[in-house]
Amino acid sequence: MTITIKNVTHRYDQLTALDHISYTFPPESTTIIIGPSGCGKSTLLRVILGLIIPTEGTVHINGIPLNPTTVRKLRRLIGFVVQEGGLFPHLNARDNILFLPRYLHQDPRWMKERLEFLCDLTRFPTSALDRYPLELSGGQRQRVSLMRALMMDPPILLLDEPLGALDPLTRHALQSELKGIFEQLRKTVIMVTHDMAEAAYLGTTLVLMNRGQIVQVGPYEELKSSPATPFVRQFLEAQRQLATL
Repeated sequence: MTITIKNVTHRYDQLTALDHISYTFPPESTTIIIGPSGCGKSTLLRVILGLIIPTEGTVHINGIPLNPTTVRKLRRLIGFVVQEGGLFPHLNARDNILFLPRYLHQDPRWMKERLEFLCDLTRFPTSALDRYPLELSGGQRQRVSLMRALMMDPPILLLDEPLGALDPLTRHALQSELKGIFEQLRKTVIMVTHDMAEAAYLGTTLVLMNRGQIVQVGPYEELKSSPATPFVRQFLEAQRQLATL
C-alpha cells in the first residue's frame, strides 16, 4: 500500500515542524525516518496517521486523499506503535490487544485464533495475557503494543521510537525480532528512530531529516559513501563516535 505526501508543511505557531516535504513511501517495504530531536520525524508520522492536519500539502494513501471525511476509514488501514507501548493501564494484555476488534464486534473465534497467531509471532507467552501493563517488562509491553497494532491485520504499520525506552539487551533482542516480523508480514512499514545502527539494521530505505526537511534518502551505505550535505556526514560521524564509547 503506497503512501504519498506532497508539499506537506506544518507549523506550531511560529515553529515550522515540517517544511514542504514530498515523498512516496513504497509498498511492502520498511522505511526508517531518522534525524536529530526536533527535526520533525514524529510530526510527519502523525500527519500520515491523520492525527495532525498539515498546514499545507496533501497525504494520499493508495490514491485516496487523507482529509476529515476519509480519515476514520483510512486510519483502519494503519497500525500504530508508540514508545513505551501506550497501553491502557486498567486493561490486561489480552484486553488491550482485543480492544479494537471487540469494539468492531469481530467474531470471537477469529479473535482467539488471531491472538494465538500474534503471540507466537511476537514470542509473547500466553500465560502473561492476564497481566496488567505494570506487571509486564518493558519488552513485553512493546510486544503487546505491537500485537494490538497488528490485530486487525492492517496493510500499514507505523512505529514511533518503539524501542527507545528499553535497556540495550532487550532492545537488541527486539530489533532482531522486528526485522523478522517485517520480512514475514511484508507490510508497508514506516518507523521513526534516532539511532542510525537501528535504522541501518531494520530499514530498506532511510529518510534522513533535519529542521523539518528531508535532506537525503537511500540505503545506509549510500548515505555513508555519498553524503548529500555536510549535515549528513556530521550526523553519521556523530553516530559512529557514540557507538565506540
